[in-house]
Amino acid sequence: MLLGRVRERGVVERLLGDARDGRSGVLVLRGEAGIGKTALLDDVVAGAGAGLRVLRGTGIEFESALPYSGLHLLLRSVLDRVDGLPGAQAGALRTALGMGDATPSGGDRFLVGLAVLTLLAELAEEQPLFCLVDDAQWLDRASAEALVFAARRLHAERIALVFAVRDPHTPEFRPAGLDELRIDRLGPQDAADLLDRHAAGLPRHVRDQVLREAEGNPLALLEFGAGRPEGHGPAAGGPRGRIEQGFAARIAALPEPASTLLLLAAAAGDEGDAGTVFRAAALLGADIADLAPAEQQALVRLYGNRLVFRHPLIRSAAYRAVPAGRRFAAHRALAEVGTGHCRAWHRAAAATTPDEAVAAELERTAEQVRARGGHAALATVYERAAELSPDPADRGRRLGSAAQAALDAGQSERARALADAARREPGGGVLARARVAEIAARVADEQGDLAGAYSLLLDAAPPIAAADPVGAGRLMYLAVGSAWVAGDLSGAERAAAVAARLEPPLPNLAVVSALASMASPDAGVRTGALRELAAAAAVSASGAARTAADLREALHSACWPGLLGDHRAALERASAIERECRVQGAVGVLPRALLEVTRSQLRLGLHREALAAGTEGLRIAADTGQARTRAQLAAALAGLAAARGDEDRLQELTRIADAVDLPDVRHVATSAGILLDLGLGRHEAAADRAAASPAAAACTCCSREADEVEAAVRVGRPVPARAARDRLRELAGHLGQPGIDAVLARCEALLAVDPGAEDWFRRALELHARRDTDRFEEARTGLLYGEWLRRNRRPVDARGPLRAAQEGFERLGARPWAERAAGELRAAGGSRTDPEPDAALDRLTPQELQVVRLAATGLTNRDIGAQMFLSPRTVGYHLYNAYPKLGVTSRVELARLEPAT
Repeated sequence: MLLGRVRERGVVERLLGDARDGRSGVLVLRGEAGIGKTALLDDVVAGAGAGLRVLRGTGIEFESALPYSGLHLLLRSVLDRVDGLPGAQAGALRTALGMGDATPSGGDRFLVGLAVLTLLAELAEEQPLFCLVDDAQWLDRASAEALVFAARRLHAERIALVFAVRDPHTPEFRPAGLDELRIDRLGPQDAADLLDRHAAGLPRHVRDQVLREAEGNPLALLEFGAGRPEGHGPAAGGPRGRIEQGFAARIAALPEPASTLLLLAAAAGDEGDAGTVFRAAALLGADIADLAPAEQQALVRLYGNRLVFRHPLIRSAAYRAVPAGRRFAAHRALAEVGTGHCRAWHRAAAATTPDEAVAAELERTAEQVRARGGHAALATVYERAAELSPDPADRGRRLGSAAQAALDAGQSERARALADAARREPGGGVLARARVAEIAARVADEQGDLAGAYSLLLDAAPPIAAADPVGAGRLMYLAVGSAWVAGDLSGAERAAAVAARLEPPLPNLAVVSALASMASPDAGVRTGALRELAAAAAVSASGAARTAADLREALHSACWPGLLGDHRAALERASAIERECRVQGAVGVLPRALLEVTRSQLRLGLHREALAAGTEGLRIAADTGQARTRAQLAAALAGLAAARGDEDRLQELTRIADAVDLPDVRHVATSAGILLDLGLGRHEAAADRAAASPAAAACTCCSREADEVEAAVRVGRPVPARAARDRLRELAGHLGQPGIDAVLARCEALLAVDPGAEDWFRRALELHARRDTDRFEEARTGLLYGEWLRRNRRPVDARGPLRAAQEGFERLGARPWAERAAGELRAAGGSRTDPEPDAALDRLTPQELQVVRLAATGLTNRDIGAQMFLSPRTVGYHLYNAYPKLGVTSRVELARLEPAT
């Protein structure tokens, strides 16, 4: 039994108990080196008993640049189960783990994470699963991303997942949203008991010195108590530094062939192949027999074909405590016996000066690394190749490739630094410089620096127009897009003018010009540009999106129909892209697709569906580090929270939206605040909020203007009311969409002199009744019409529109609006109606709603899990909770429900 770890052991044992009871949990154990993290896990595993499957892996410092090396160590005993995964997932995981040829999905790190989730969940179907990942701070980035992606989706799979992390440490392992437990140093009594148990009979003064210098660190107590290391006084870095010095002293005392074997094992990193170490050792005059002294010192053990260090600090000491010349010799020997990327990497590790042959060999292995999906590792490969490049042009080109790989890995700051370094290198040609500028611009855009992105793109395009007109056109389109999103009309016009002067003419000049016109304050100009962009998008949409890059390209134009007011077409296009993302497992593209789906559903009054899609998108955007898309989703969902009167949720979403400084996000979030105030009857606050934050000039959405009209009319401010109405008139005149015309008619009614208002109200309701208009806006029109009728002493006539409004708001979950309609209905002599049966859907969580809709189409739990990036068991859990809420007991009954339900 471990001393002083009762509380910590209890936490981990509860995690295992939950797994046995059908629940999943994740825990991050933190503590300094030697504090007993591994010992705690060993102790829990030893006492866990039968009926529990254990998978163990570890991060290895010298493998942190090898993609998926940590994941391979964790899954090595279950690799035979990979082929049983769904096709795309199996292909991605096989590629990642180097089990076969590259597949098209092999580079998607999020699909690899989904494959890990599915594999662990299927193993847990057979028996509860305990997954331990030690030294997680040294996991390669690809493995860490895949495991954290899976960890965040664990729910009801019978899995306990524990990461043990050395802390403080660089690099850090700090995944957000996972429970943590810190393991502290032992207290004085426990430290003394541990020392006495393992080093009884120490002289009093020695015992006191050991206790003082160990400072409660268990490994330090054991090492110091055993009479090691030599020397006096505390080492730099406290107990850890003294422990590592002790291990270094013990390694230095070994015969040179034995320390050479330890050095090779540390430099090789791959615990899976001791044969590699012994082949390299033969080149340096050592063999397996020379390992005996190190084994006798309990520094290392040979388990089958694996050389395992007793503690990570021994591995570190074996590598760092020898002269540089011996380290370089070890890497040269490992290169001699290695192949492919490992050979190239060890040659690079042995190089002390620029060497084009070594740099070129390292660069040639990049495709092997890319195929396995290790973008962060790929960046490291290119960066090291650049360091070894004698020629500045080659160095700049390789730094540019490193920057692109870092961007693909989601390492924005690293990508920016690498791109800046590449731009400082002389030579390389205009095409190479333009490529680097585009990478730097994409980083700037992602971080919200739209002005910086614009400048980079505008400077980079003209020099390459003659050699690469297609590339120049792409850069100009991106430059105009940055200006448009920033609301910079003059910048958009300037970029379009530059594009028009380039020779030869850009192949996409018409689209670039149309996009520039989207920043115009003139609604007619914007509408004409939108029609041109939508037409171009319709042509490009006719081609199949076969890769994640194709899906990203398709999403660039998916919003145009919606901005024209054709929200049904926009929903169909975005939904098709969303479905393809799920089929391909393109998790990185899915949040953007869900954003467009959510926006379209909101404009059609499909509030439940929008809540489910938007909530899923928000979660995945957070997981995948997409700050801008997350902010845009939060702003869209803030509008839904406003309609539902959920002020706390609106404020929470607004904080997320405010994290990215973008005009369109600010506009949507502010508009949500105006709608909330209107729904809660705070008309003065709504009017003040609108006056303080004018609507975006380039906006083609009508609801903001309509809200401003209603707020201003209710507080007696005719001037801003008419100004907002006039903007809406201009927009509606150009778009010609029934939904926008209906909202305009309602605004005309609010501003009309009685009795002319009634004709406008009736016109609005007639337009609302047409297909594909916003049901929330229709209910609002009915409420305002009913209020007008009651004020004009026509209570009987008022009951019909008020009852319809109340029922519409109830169906949408817009409770404050439903309560207002019900109050008006009572005042008109009517009675409040009960919610319709499909209001039971309001009791479903957004994820339950997504699951039951897919289940109703006949998909299996496994199929649903693959599409929603959940485990099949979690899908079953959501169905189990949803059935009673819907009054059904099986999939058969679920499929019989009305499609709208």
